[in-house]
Amino acid sequence: MRNKYIQAFEDAQVEGKSIPDFRAGDTLRVAVKIKEGDKQRVQNFEGVCIARRGSGTGETFIVRKIGANSVGVERIFPIYSDSIEKIEVLRRGHVRRAKLFYLRERRGKSARIKELKRK
Repeated sequence: MRNKYIQAFEDAQVEGKSIPDFRAGDTLRVAVKIKEGDKQRVQNFEGVCIARRGSGTGETFIVRKIGANSVGVERIFPIYSDSIEKIEVLRRGHVRRAKLFYLRERRGKSARIKELKRK
């Protein structure tokens, strides 16, 4: 059972946020606000969602991309974070599991995810 004050605070955090429906295997573009000194800008982080976990305001998702020199880069984002400006689903992936941690060991063509066929 949750404290009513904590519940009210969490409801206020969730209110006004539009989160698209996505799951592991989908290719996402996450627009993240970055503060540098007194300036603020938006930087996109584009990659494959390899996991979602948690519930409510504590829910997070992990996005993995291949950076410079074929180095894998993963970032964990809280879904209802104020630093996330927008989440955009670019591709829907067809996968058979909820956590895609096996992609960490894969390179090149074996790391590809098939696109979900729409009916």
